[in-house]
Amino acid sequence: MEDFILREIDRLGEMLLMIARKLGLLAGDVPDYSMADVKDEFDKAACPIDLDALLAKKNPVWYLVETEKITDHSLETFIDILFHSDMEEDRKAALLDDALAYLDGKGYFSFKLHALRSS
Repeated sequence: MEDFILREIDRLGEMLLMIARKLGLLAGDVPDYSMADVKDEFDKAACPIDLDALLAKKNPVWYLVETEKITDHSLETFIDILFHSDMEEDRKAALLDDALAYLDGKGYFSFKLHALRSS
C-alpha cells in the first residue's frame, strides 16, 4: 500500500510538471496565461486535484502537503504555475508566503519561489 501511495504522489508531481511545460513555464520565458488555462490543463491531464475546491480552502498549501502528500518540488511547481497566472495579486502573494513558510520551515530552500517573492 505504501508503494502505491508513493507512486501516486510521484504521479501528481509529474502531472504538475507536464502542466507547467504546456503552459510555457519551463521554456525559459515568463508566460502569461489565465486561471481558465490552468484549469483546462488540469482537466486535460486528469489531475486529481479540483483546483476550484482547493483554492476555496482556507490554507491550500497545508491541504496539499498534509492531505495530498505533495512533494516539496511539486508544491514549488504548483505555486509557480499559479503565480504566473492572472490570479489576483494578493491571493498569489498569500499562497507564495504560505508555501515559503512551509518549505523554509522544513529546511527546503526554494530559489525559484524566493525569486518570485523579490520580483
